[in-house]
Amino acid sequence: MSSTDTTTTSKTSRSGFGWVMLSVTRLALGFYFLWAFLDKFLGLGYSTCRTTAEDGSFTIENMCDSAWIKGGAITEGYLVYGGNVNSPFHDFFVDLGGQRWTDWPFMLGLLGVGLALMLGIGTKVGAWAAAAMLLMMYMTQMWPSTNPFLDEHLIYALAALGIVYVELEHQSIGLGRWWRGLVGEKSWLV
Repeated sequence: MSSTDTTTTSKTSRSGFGWVMLSVTRLALGFYFLWAFLDKFLGLGYSTCRTTAEDGSFTIENMCDSAWIKGGAITEGYLVYGGNVNSPFHDFFVDLGGQRWTDWPFMLGLLGVGLALMLGIGTKVGAWAAAAMLLMMYMTQMWPSTNPFLDEHLIYALAALGIVYVELEHQSIGLGRWWRGLVGEKSWLV
């Protein structure tokens, strides 16, 4: 065995934990999106169907009228009332938030990104869709109050892209290998 073979073997075995952690982080990002979809769809009482009193106590009414399944306007609350009024894009997003058609691409985006990242299939498309959604969410909140320009939306967007592109061929957890065999290694659906 040459020294090159030893170095390669050593690097591969040392990175095993790293590959698993990349997969776990991809799963966590996927769950972040999938949970947002489920909570908004069904009104599970986290960001939807929760009423907070002035003293900090709260009540949860599952499947309330704010849930998407009950006809709630999902994007309106965030875009119309939740954005930073000092954002240069505030008026644009307020106008969008008042239009009910925006609920469909937003909810399908949350579901699609969540499933792609959690299952490990279509992760390139999922990562780019996640980055686009997170960039738009960032634009509603500009400029962050705790940093001149960086907030969690940008960090999550960078993490999604970085993790997916590094982990793609070494996916420890997920259906990625099976999926790449089905659609082909060069497919944009990988």
